[in-house]
Order: sequence, then structure tokens, then C-alpha cells
Amino acid sequence: MTNHLFQLLQICDSNFPSGAFSHSFGLETYIQEGKVVDKKTFLVALKQFLQTQFVFTDGLACRLAFEYLQDNRLDSIWQLDHELFALAMAKETREGNRRIGRQMVKVMNELFPNKQLKTYQIKIKEKEAHGHSSIVFAFVCQGLDIEVETTLSTYLFATTTTLVQNAVRGIPIGQTDGQKILVEIQPFLNQIVKQIMSLDEEQLGAGAPGLEIAQMLHEQLSVRLFMS
Repeated sequence: MTNHLFQLLQICDSNFPSGAFSHSFGLETYIQEGKVVDKKTFLVALKQFLQTQFVFTDGLACRLAFEYLQDNRLDSIWQLDHELFALAMAKETREGNRRIGRQMVKVMNELFPNKQLKTYQIKIKEKEAHGHSSIVFAFVCQGLDIEVETTLSTYLFATTTTLVQNAVRGIPIGQTDGQKILVEIQPFLNQIVKQIMSLDEEQLGAGAPGLEIAQMLHEQLSVRLFMS
């Protein structure tokens, strides 16, 4: 049995060159509105993001893409790519997801190449697909024979660590507080994975209006550290 621990650690490293460090996905709006000001308020906002937008969009999409790959349903994956693009209500979020997805598929094809991932990259290049990190994660982990729950856990932790590092820069909070958050939130992350595994396909894209509004308002901020 192959141990993929090192690959997973590399993928979920907040320094992985996906471009996600440039995006707050609405967090910066809450910071400038004075709603997120410290470790405590950030943890509340982080959990809210994860249990809404991540669970019902990114997380569920990753699981669905993984299952489609197992059944060799590539057409369903291309459809999922278009649905994910359409589900992002805020322009900055749509473009942020697209840019991260395109960067990830490029880097992952250099690190962990497989035929299906290359097909996705070609479709993106030919503008037949937009690109999304959830689908890239599914392609990579399925190609490495990693089980679906481990795939979701890795994707979730990668998202969480990136948002924590962005909070360290954006609020700011201390590096130690950031690490404390990553420890404190682990039981919650386990619950998130279990929830994603229990969802039906029809629940994809269930919205979080408050968060989506914050993401829309971000482009109107007078000073911005992040692209979304």
C-alpha cells in the first residue's frame, strides 16, 4: 500500500502556489466593516464560511467530481464545472475561483500528472471549461488512489489554512493565534467532512446570502489587500 502522506501535506500547504493567498472570499469586507477584528470573531466567520459556502459548493462539488471520476462520467464533470462558475454570485468570487482553478490544474499537471487532469487543462485552455479547485483536487487524489473522505479532508484543510493565513495578514492576528485556530477547529472540520458525505447531489449550491453580499461589496472597498 502506497503512503501518500507527503503528497497530501504538500498539496494542503498554505504556501502551495495556487494563488489562493490573494483571495479572502468576502472576509476583507467583514474586516473593514469592523465585524471581524480578532481571533474570536474570525473563528466565527471562518466556521460560517465553511459550514455554508464550502459545504454546499466547494466541498460537495469535490465529492461529486470524485464519484463521477469513479464512474468515468466525464461529461458530468464538465457540467459541474459550468455549474460552479454560475453558482458564484459575486464577480470577484467567480474570477477568483477560475484563476485558482487554472493555476492549480497547471501546477498539479506538473507535479502529479494524469490523463484526465490533462484533459481538464486542455478544456480550460480551449475555453470549454472554466477551472475550479474542487475538481482539480478530485482529479489529483483519485489519480493517486486516495479515498474520497481523505480527499475532502485534505481539500478542507487546505482551504482552512489559506483563510487563516489571510486572516493573519488581513486583520491582523498573530501567527500563534492562527495556529491555535487550526488546532481548535479540527473537531469542527471532522463534522464538516461527515456532513458533505451525507449530502444529496440536489443540494449543490445552497446559498449563504450574507456571505455572498459581502463578496459582492468587496469590489467597492476603498482599500483592498485581497483580490476578492
